[in-house]
Amino acid sequence: MAEYRERVIDKQIAAALSTFGAVILEGPRAVGKTTTALQHAASSVRLDSSPDLVTLAETSPDTVLAGETPRLVDEWQLAPTLWNAVRHAVDVRHEAGQFVLTGSATPSDDATRHSGAGRFRRLTLRPMTLSESGESTGAVLFSDLLQPGAIAGLGGPDVEEYARLIVRGGWPALLERPGRSATDYLSAYLDDVSRTDLALVDTRVDPIRMRALMRALARNVSTEVAAARLATEAELGDAGSLSAQTVRKYLDALTRVKVVEEQPAWAPHLRSATRLRVSPTWHFIDPSLAAAALGASPRALIDDPATLGFLFESLVIRDLRVYADTLGGAVLHYRDGEGLEVDAIVDLPDGRWAAFEIKLGGQANIDAASASLRKLAARVSEQRAASLAGLVVVTAGKTSLTRPDGVKVVSLGHLTAA
Repeated sequence: MAEYRERVIDKQIAAALSTFGAVILEGPRAVGKTTTALQHAASSVRLDSSPDLVTLAETSPDTVLAGETPRLVDEWQLAPTLWNAVRHAVDVRHEAGQFVLTGSATPSDDATRHSGAGRFRRLTLRPMTLSESGESTGAVLFSDLLQPGAIAGLGGPDVEEYARLIVRGGWPALLERPGRSATDYLSAYLDDVSRTDLALVDTRVDPIRMRALMRALARNVSTEVAAARLATEAELGDAGSLSAQTVRKYLDALTRVKVVEEQPAWAPHLRSATRLRVSPTWHFIDPSLAAAALGASPRALIDDPATLGFLFESLVIRDLRVYADTLGGAVLHYRDGEGLEVDAIVDLPDGRWAAFEIKLGGQANIDAASASLRKLAARVSEQRAASLAGLVVVTAGKTSLTRPDGVKVVSLGHLTAA
């Protein structure tokens, strides 16, 4: 059995179990939820191991919930009525750390119609960051980017290695068996999503149309894209067409099974009356899924710098989301009507924020990114400017440093959360 790789989220789970009656660990299939949850559980039951267990959970939930605590109930959404049973058990026991619930899909709203406020803590497990998979040198702490002071780092992956990491992704199964074909594994993964997983959220889809949408979405990853455009770009040949309404329905379904995530727009107060753009950008939960949808190999990405750049941006967003989660932060993006764009804004609960531009490298590109960041800092209101925690350019280079203008340039391969 492979040795457990510590995840950034482990500390969050432990902290949540000391405060809340139950922790809900969500995330896409094959991301390692069960393995991670078992590190924090004293007993467990896996509902997907037998149809009889699902029936038992629906008819006699107290039997399934009985056991040493924290009690792990894996794939709980297969028996949605467990929500109320867990909520009731937490109320009766009146103790923290009773249950860990894991699931790869978000049930319909009526399954969680009774509030879990004060009882449940939801956490999302995403594919491994480069620090979790061992590809980051760990020279720069994420928290270092959110406070004054110099950063420094040398070495780490080069651009060709980043192309390989994008295609492989942060999936535990591909890390544990490096000889396995990432393209074959993830292509099968997307097929399973199209044919099987979406039924778990009561969504009927045409697998051919869903795969066409995934390809269109992969071509537009890291960009603002309207449903109508995705419908137009979905290549169906003789299979008909895809409507914007169907695209929106399918995107909602993919979001509920944690395969795609939107990156919402940031809406700060500005010093001027500049109009803000509020459309989200879209990312697969891991850029490897976009690469698989496109059938892209590492070599193909190297030969197509534009696509490599968009997928590298998505890789950075994946890691930033994991690191921001540790601080309760959200990862947004900024775009206004005057053409100013900033790839990522990390917005923290205490009001602090940091702006990130993402570039493969090149001094001219880094200089332009730094100028965009400083322009945004000058454009926000005085109150927002006072809470600015950092301006950062994330690159695929081998050097991390703080520029004379105060902008930090950090290699993604140097970052870690610890």
